[in-house]
Amino acid sequence: MKLNLTISNIQANLRLDQVLSGWVETCSRKQASDLIARGEVLVSGMTKRPGYRVKIGDVIAAFIPEPVEEVPPGPESMTLAILFEDDYLLVIDKPPGLVVHPGPGNLCHTLVNGLLNHVPAFQQGDWDPVRPGIVHRLDKDTSGLIVVAKTLKSLFFLQKEFKQRRVEKRYLALVEGKNIAPEGEIVLPLGRHPIKRKIMAVNHETGKYARTSWRIREQFVDACLVDVRLYTGRTHQIRVHFRAKEMPIIGDKVYQYRRNRRKNTLADRQMLHSWRLRFRHPYSGQEMKFEAKMPADFIKTMAKLDSPV
Repeated sequence: MKLNLTISNIQANLRLDQVLSGWVETCSRKQASDLIARGEVLVSGMTKRPGYRVKIGDVIAAFIPEPVEEVPPGPESMTLAILFEDDYLLVIDKPPGLVVHPGPGNLCHTLVNGLLNHVPAFQQGDWDPVRPGIVHRLDKDTSGLIVVAKTLKSLFFLQKEFKQRRVEKRYLALVEGKNIAPEGEIVLPLGRHPIKRKIMAVNHETGKYARTSWRIREQFVDACLVDVRLYTGRTHQIRVHFRAKEMPIIGDKVYQYRRNRRKNTLADRQMLHSWRLRFRHPYSGQEMKFEAKMPADFIKTMAKLDSPV
């Protein structure tokens, strides 16, 4: 449902989320806030925060999804690469191509479906029916480590640890570029792309703080394997940050330059792998450290790259 509204003197000074939810009967205040936070509502062509006080003459443009009845995901038998499990958490090495939780276009065959089968308790109690136990997520085509809570207390503890940036998150990435510094740091705010609303971009006006660092592990003629540390957890952060620094990830079909079509043929997915997680155990407080070995497609792709003389 595509909508446009010009603010009148009656609506002036109301919160943006309040205006949107009052404007569309099927849109709740929470849904309105979520849509605004995702950058899917524009005020005179600009993104704003849910608490923005609208002014007379503001033009509100929004696309409100038609309400659909949510069907909770069901358990599915699948092989999970479990690296660690106790009564409180699971650590899984997620393969590329596996979606973490159900969503539009991916209603089954997700990690959550497998978790519901592996941990029957997720189908009971106060768990989120769509994201039971999910502490953080990885993109569909990003492989590697993901931690899953098995109790609500563990979930709240681990979510807080991630939010307070007390979790060490390290990735391997194959990036394109020449004369890349041996190590470096990227601090650029990220938000929705001003035109292509489904993707992210560096956004100095409404973007959120994001910090990424890297260190080269292996050098090729016009690419390198980098060890990436993620200090914040914004959507598509590594992919957007590295493209902004003109060293896009090989195989990335979204955050890539048109001239790099050859590099897109080297890999079937973005060469990004969550290889190390370090965090405190939610019950004992003991430091936990896990590593996931480099995937076979990384090794195969690296074999196609030219080594320096």
